[in-house]
Parts: sequence; structure tokens; C-alpha cells
Amino acid sequence: MSEKHLYLSLIPQALIASMLKPKDFGSYYAVGSWVHVQGEAIFFEVDPSFRSDEFPFHLVEERCVRQPNGAPKRSVYLAIYRVLSRIPVSALGNLYLVTKDGRTLELRREDYTPATEETLHLYQEFCPITPMVASLLEPHGFCQFITNPSHPINVPRIVFSQLRLGDLATDPEHGSVADLPYSNMEHIRDVLIELKYNRTKSSKLVLKQVKEGVLYRMLQGGFYVGDQTDFAFYRFPALDELENTHRDWWRSAQISSYNL
Repeated sequence: MSEKHLYLSLIPQALIASMLKPKDFGSYYAVGSWVHVQGEAIFFEVDPSFRSDEFPFHLVEERCVRQPNGAPKRSVYLAIYRVLSRIPVSALGNLYLVTKDGRTLELRREDYTPATEETLHLYQEFCPITPMVASLLEPHGFCQFITNPSHPINVPRIVFSQLRLGDLATDPEHGSVADLPYSNMEHIRDVLIELKYNRTKSSKLVLKQVKEGVLYRMLQGGFYVGDQTDFAFYRFPALDELENTHRDWWRSAQISSYNL
């Protein structure tokens, strides 16, 4: 029997069954076909044994089968709404980052150790909402904050990455912005100054939606997914590892996020 995979796509949000292995699925999902929208993709591989009455898993056996010409079934959509909130963090496997031309980078889950130094942070959220947010909170604390049901604005589970702030992380008033390519730089500086000195809020919206896609070349730390009870960290490779081990993917990713 052919191997079948489950993928949780974040761009856009969907649960998909496929006979393609992760890198083949990433290429298909990003580059597309005549019936498929092209663009960057981020997805988790979901434990293939995961089952829930929330999803029509009977379709995996019925529709995720080889085509008459022997070709593997590339995608069977099981859900396109509120998917992340219905799949526990424990069922999530490796994370895959796919550039617009279909090159895929695999990230594995690693232990997370919060930084002890108090700094300002900038986060890009991917699912179920897509803003850019500045925060006083380190990633785990931010996850706990944004998924807290006692807060008036919250989500049940979230996926986000951290972005570089350079000198602004510790000195938002006078820090250099020479190496930061964000188009709304003065607004970001103002938000960070307010967070540092006002302290009536722990986090503040910077952009309602990041329209530039995935800001790969500004990533710091990696990607995070969690809720009130579980939290997972996926480390993004250091620059030397990107240049020496993942050169083709890194070159493609820089082109994809060139205009911030």
C-alpha cells in the first residue's frame, strides 16, 4: 500500500492528505499546476496516525489513491477552516518552509530555552491571524499571552516567527536602523518606544497584515507554535549553515523576500 501523508498548511490554512513526500509536496504546493495557486508555503507534517471526529478522515482511504495512470494523488483537502485549533501541538511533526519556486527547507523541533536578557521583540504571525506584533514578551511568554482565553483578544493556538530588530531591541530611541529593511521603520520605532516606557501593554500591533510574505532573511531564532498547555520551537539555521548546507534554498528565499 502506498504511503499517505497528512499536512497542515498555514498559507493558506488547510489539512491535506497526499501521497507525495514532504519535499515533493512542497514543490507541488508552491509552484502549482493549472488548477493550483502559486506562492510561498509553510506546512507541518502531521502524525499520520492522528485521527479526530473533527475531520472527514474517511476521505483519505476513499480519495487519496493512485490515479488510473499510476500517478500518486497529490492532494485531498480535508478542511480549510479552523484547522490549527483542532490539531494538538503533540501531533505536529517537522515544519517545512517553501519558497515561491518550490525549494523546501525542513526544520525539526528542538528544545526551547528562553533568553534571560530583557529585550524588545518583533513577531510575524502566520496562523490563524497574520499581523506583525511588537512585544516585551519572549516567544513562550508571547504565546501564553496571545492564547490566554481570559484576555478579550485571543486565539486558541498560534504559529509565529521572530524577526530581527538589531539595535532597536535594546535602544528603540537611538538604535541604528541601517541594516533593517522594514518599510515602516519609523512606526516600528515609535511602537517599541511606547512599549519600553509606557508599559501599560505587553504587546502592540505594528501591521494588521504582512503583505510581503515570509520575511526569511529577517528571521531570528525560528518558528514557534503553541497554546496554553503545549509549546514547540523550530530553530531556523544560522547564516553559515544556510550558506554552506542549504545554499540553493537560501538564495531562493532571499529573492522571495527581497522587497520588504
